[in-house]
Amino acid sequence: MHATRSYCSCLLLAALAAGCATPPPPLPVPDEVTAPAPEYIPVVRYGRYTLVELTPKAAQQDLLLQVVDVSIPNTLHANVAGALRHVLQRSGYQLCNGPETDALNDLPLPAAHYHLGPLQLRDALLTLAGPTRALHVDHTARRVCFSQPLDTPAEPTPTAPLQGPFPTVGEPQP
Repeated sequence: MHATRSYCSCLLLAALAAGCATPPPPLPVPDEVTAPAPEYIPVVRYGRYTLVELTPKAAQQDLLLQVVDVSIPNTLHANVAGALRHVLQRSGYQLCNGPETDALNDLPLPAAHYHLGPLQLRDALLTLAGPTRALHVDHTARRVCFSQPLDTPAEPTPTAPLQGPFPTVGEPQP
């Protein structure tokens, strides 16, 4: 008797716990279901277990996305324009001629720029030219040019000489 009562109590508790829960209504189905069409990408078997997609890579379509790892030869008279020409040697692009390029001939190459990479070609060119120059690319002629914005002075303004006494090495400082 006691077992039957506890059995009934358990059933009652289970029924109360379940409650009158009804499943949520189904979402309305639109009249036209647009499933994304699978894009056909041609592949070819390359080896026993490898399939290769027959599509060009992004760096092959946009040559400025190719990754370069360049070391500029250690020459005594390395300048920024020479380093740009060296980076562009096997890229498919060339540095354009003009007054901006002539201005880059006058800039010495910083020691930090003798080795660049691995980074994208666009970033390497912008790094070499400096933050004040803008990159212009003519994709049809495959030329790379740089311009300096009009609001940026071409010549640095002279700074005032430092004033005041400077302690020498070994002098006690207050």
